[in-house]
Amino acid sequence: MNYEEMIKLAEKASENAYVPYSHFPVGACILTEGGKIYTGCNFENASFGLTICAERNAVGSAIADGERKIKAAAIFSPKMDNCTPCGACRQVLREFKSDEGLDIITKVPDGIKVYPIEELLPQSFIL
Repeated sequence: MNYEEMIKLAEKASENAYVPYSHFPVGACILTEGGKIYTGCNFENASFGLTICAERNAVGSAIADGERKIKAAAIFSPKMDNCTPCGACRQVLREFKSDEGLDIITKVPDGIKVYPIEELLPQSFIL
């Protein structure tokens, strides 16, 4: 799967976001080392601390399916160009980084932008 296709899947996932408070929908699409694709969207809760980001939603689906290594994650919001993961999602994605690396893909006005996870989360916490 190429990165443009992943952004399209993230965009489609953002359409299912439940965001009655922030009105900021986000979709994510992750590609595992085994070649599987998982999508997720953010969903909010009146108890704000229970809100789940799109990236962690997609990672949770992959983990529930037995996957442990993520090669790429595409993030999309119709409200913002170059929408990158929040700090918590960066740490979660880093936890499951493929041995080959982990690319973070965002949509920008002229196409896509790709960041290695280390650029977005330098000196990450990892045991």
